[in-house]
Amino acid sequence: MNIIFHKESKQFHLSNDKISYILAVTPSGELGNMYFGKKIHDRNDMSYMLVRGGMPVVAVDADTESYAMELNRQEYPSFGTTDFGTQAFEVEQANGSRVTSFVYKSHAIFNGKKGLAGLPATYAAEDEAMTLEVELEDAVAEMTLVLSYTIFKDYAAVARHATFKNKGDSRVNLTRALSCCLDLPDQNYEWMQFSGGWARERIPDVKKLSTGTVAIESRRGASSANQNPFIIIKRPNTDEFSGEAIGLSFVYSGNFIALAEGNNYDRLRLLMGIHPDRFEWPLDRGQTFETPEVVIAMSSSGLNSLSQTYHKLYNNNLVRGKWKNRPRPILNNNWEATFMDFTEESILKIARKAKEAGVELFVLDDGWFGERNDDTAGLGDWVENPAKLPEGIAGLARKIKALGLDFGFWIEPEMVNPNSNLYRRHPDWVLAVPGRKSSLGRHQLVLDFSRQEVVDAIFDMLYKVIKDAPVSYIKWDMNRVLTEVYSLGSSADYQGTVYHRHIMGVYSLYEKLIKAFPDILFESCSSGGNRFDAGMLYYAPQAWCSDNTDAIDRVRIQYGSSYGYPIVSIGSHVSAVPNQQTGRSVSIRTRGNVAYFGTFGYELDLNEISDAEFETVKKQVEFMKANRELIQFGTFYRLRSPFESDQSAWMVVSEDRKKAIAGFYCMRSRVNTLPGFLKLAGLNADLVYTMEGREFYGDELMNSGCPLALFSGPEFSVSEDFASFVTVIEAK
Repeated sequence: MNIIFHKESKQFHLSNDKISYILAVTPSGELGNMYFGKKIHDRNDMSYMLVRGGMPVVAVDADTESYAMELNRQEYPSFGTTDFGTQAFEVEQANGSRVTSFVYKSHAIFNGKKGLAGLPATYAAEDEAMTLEVELEDAVAEMTLVLSYTIFKDYAAVARHATFKNKGDSRVNLTRALSCCLDLPDQNYEWMQFSGGWARERIPDVKKLSTGTVAIESRRGASSANQNPFIIIKRPNTDEFSGEAIGLSFVYSGNFIALAEGNNYDRLRLLMGIHPDRFEWPLDRGQTFETPEVVIAMSSSGLNSLSQTYHKLYNNNLVRGKWKNRPRPILNNNWEATFMDFTEESILKIARKAKEAGVELFVLDDGWFGERNDDTAGLGDWVENPAKLPEGIAGLARKIKALGLDFGFWIEPEMVNPNSNLYRRHPDWVLAVPGRKSSLGRHQLVLDFSRQEVVDAIFDMLYKVIKDAPVSYIKWDMNRVLTEVYSLGSSADYQGTVYHRHIMGVYSLYEKLIKAFPDILFESCSSGGNRFDAGMLYYAPQAWCSDNTDAIDRVRIQYGSSYGYPIVSIGSHVSAVPNQQTGRSVSIRTRGNVAYFGTFGYELDLNEISDAEFETVKKQVEFMKANRELIQFGTFYRLRSPFESDQSAWMVVSEDRKKAIAGFYCMRSRVNTLPGFLKLAGLNADLVYTMEGREFYGDELMNSGCPLALFSGPEFSVSEDFASFVTVIEAK
């Protein structure tokens, strides 16, 4: 990796052995984009990429009269001079003007990477990355703008963010502050977004780009299940194994926007950042605003390669703490077994059976606190309910530990029921507009985490519950979106900051709990996948992927999630049948075969299944324990898409390519067809592998494919609804 500055041409070249990113100070003094893509040779001057000379009715820079921003690629564009595309930022100044011109002032190049204050971000040691900071200045607005670029040694990826500072005596207002812009020289791309809703999250949606704008967004206060803050643009011929693709991943968990805009000169602009709607950030003299981070990744060898970059980068340089790159415990959660109707003894009965199956961690879900017998009351009162837990969380945790299991429990700290002691004491602690009624979601209101005293009060309650209990896991839920976003603790001037300050408050509570209890494994959840984003991985290294635990739907949800997120981050469990979300009955074998490819666990009462099914569970637990490190941290390949076929397949391969595990799923039956072949990936072409008692060369399995007829038998038929197999492939 290297970052080179060519002083005479004022051009920067960031590169490693995979990609190049070339920037230049343009004739107008602002920062422009010369190239982003596959690695190319360095040269002193690439000004030939600039478009000089006018076009009819195109406005040009007054000093040069030959340079127009509209015709050239910008790095962080504003609106109001000679660029008419969507801007990356906007500053309202004291005189009412929103026209700015940030020109090059200086730069710094250093090894490693700085953190972002109060925000999640990738990190890197000095030998893992290099960073370029370009300082730009607007003398009229009396502001500076620092654009930060980090290139990683081992990944085809660049992390970007921006920092604004007011150096003048007058207040300015940021009304738009996105994290990055990437201008590209043509529009011959397809846009790939990951859309859905509750119980059908992160479904790939592909559309052709051309002149005009395609955008996704969330204004829900969370990144949302509706649109994920991760997009891919790819060439029309790009598939999983070949072709060019670029990804943008937002390391943030609140409101966002991502868009692609094609102009009338065949340029393409990509933008991503905090949604500007309802955003306004005042800056007085000396104050700064730092945007969250976007990670831009690139692949010239298909979508699998792009995904693998994000998987490895996030596992190694975003996830932190004890659970970084550590296999996850197999758990049993009581939610779908008992909901809120339980006693200590009924919980211990489920835990004893889980221990018999080989499970390692028991998780107590909602209903253990306050007057919490249904979802209408008690939320916010983080004190144990003695009728259910006579000796509290600590007493139950010690009894679970005595069984030989670790213990974890559920919280939803950002919310409160109106029917709670906390709300009765502090009705002003919720987001609410004076004089207007408040909306409810799941019978609850949202606490105002933009206020530090609210965050501190919730921390104090949770600390008292956890401090004397042997707790190793916490499931952190968030079951409603934000409405009536107004802070009763802030003046009118600061209401535009509340959405962002709120998610910063969520991050700060995570940080306080992690600091107090560094060994706890946090799993984030938001009605399942409503806040499944890279920002949360910085605090919670895994996320409950979806409240939909139906195995067939989960193939689609987990397949879509794998495009941007590591397999080990995907919370995946075996639940009871008929499934509570879909009513579908799928064999426990297939339910396990899907759930293996994630964190793995059980969302049911193992006392309630048949003896034969319980024996299957014991074998599943044994298999996962033997193979989870490979499954969770191996190189993941998507082989057959459930969105393009009634079959789906994926696999993981060890780093030395001597062992792999493949999963195959028949979504719907096929009548009067041959079984066919499944082409594998990532193996060593010259090694001989054993699979199902047969031997194959690696190149046979990848080019000819493994015969699906090999797996036909009493437990699997390729023509049967909801059938599946998981097979281990090992080199001799």
